[in-house]
Amino acid sequence: MATDVVVPTLGESITEATLGQWLKKPGEAVKVDEPIASLETDKVAVDVPSPVSGVIGELVVAEGDTVNVGAVIARIEAGASAVVTATPAVEDRTAVGQAEAAAPAEPASAPTDQGGDPLTLSPAVRRAVLEHHVDPSKIRGTGKDGRLTKDDVLAAAQAGNAAMVTAPVVPPAAAAVPAPVAAVAGGRKEERVKMTRLRKTVASRLKEAQNTAAMLTTFNDVDMTAVIEARNKYKDLFEKKHGVRLGFMGFFVKAACMALRDVPAVNGSIEGEEIVYHDFVDVSVAVSAPNGLVVPVIRNAETLSVADIEKTIGDFGKRAKNGTLKLDEMKGGTFTISNGGVFGSLMSTPIINPPQSGVLGLHRIDDRPVVRDGQIVIRPMMYLALSYDHRLIDGREAVTFLVALKNAIEDPTRLLIDL
Repeated sequence: MATDVVVPTLGESITEATLGQWLKKPGEAVKVDEPIASLETDKVAVDVPSPVSGVIGELVVAEGDTVNVGAVIARIEAGASAVVTATPAVEDRTAVGQAEAAAPAEPASAPTDQGGDPLTLSPAVRRAVLEHHVDPSKIRGTGKDGRLTKDDVLAAAQAGNAAMVTAPVVPPAAAAVPAPVAAVAGGRKEERVKMTRLRKTVASRLKEAQNTAAMLTTFNDVDMTAVIEARNKYKDLFEKKHGVRLGFMGFFVKAACMALRDVPAVNGSIEGEEIVYHDFVDVSVAVSAPNGLVVPVIRNAETLSVADIEKTIGDFGKRAKNGTLKLDEMKGGTFTISNGGVFGSLMSTPIINPPQSGVLGLHRIDDRPVVRDGQIVIRPMMYLALSYDHRLIDGREAVTFLVALKNAIEDPTRLLIDL
């Protein structure tokens, strides 16, 4: 008896997602609650668990398809045994039809990898294999779990290795149509890739911010000497006691909370014709994920210690890479901090995250000459950028916020005695 696998509830107001990747292929055994597919929502990737133990049967949708909550995406044969040769996943119908039309009458075995296991090719990869007439079993995959990618196939075709090339298979009806020519090595080429749901959502929200808010960016710089000295002095003891590395973000989040308390407009938002002021600080922090940046939220950051903040950010970073962040963890947020310095950014004008009214951009630390007590000295300096909605935040308030933040970072003792 087959059991349907349906798209689970994805959170409030989320009604659809994109089938990002099949984690199991037809014929493979699966245990209850074992992930079989990955869905891409507007914010994160969500794994779809198996409702029963059994064997993967039919895959109803293909990778890249849009699916609604509650829709059937696969079927599992409960209690069945895994078969040796897997049925191919949902493929490009035109390419598959051409291959079947040209296939000999006797059944052909599915392509296998170097270990003898059946290969599962995504529609884009299978299409590239058919176009360039390469043998996928002789190509080393660079994707997840050693899977073939389209770039792997194109690289093999361009290499011109005779061991990788198979005889072209041309359907009789299309014999007069010339076969596609592989790109010449060193030639010009381009590739069209459908935007992920996450990227489309990011693009839409960024454009919405530009169209709605009266955005302005104010800059300042900060001497990182004191924070660097404190970090170098206590980082080993800190990691031993708290089990997490002492970074700079803990200092900046703590300093931002103090500055937001002094300038509450930067922590506010506009809803219709009303201004909403928050007596709490939920800090959205941008962290890197496989499909792009995601922005989980540190709740009530004003009540947390530097150690608690570092633990939270470290946990977010690990789970962002594993794709296990929850949707609820990325909702809300009253203020955002984005650290472009980890990628080498010298200066930027970050875009606010609606309905928030402010975003702080951190940048790389460079040794620069500055004047201290009438003397030119070399100090580790960082540029700070505050982008804000000028409809709510005046220039005086933006500058006041940055100066308060600068003072707290240049003299971290202020974070301890609440100045």
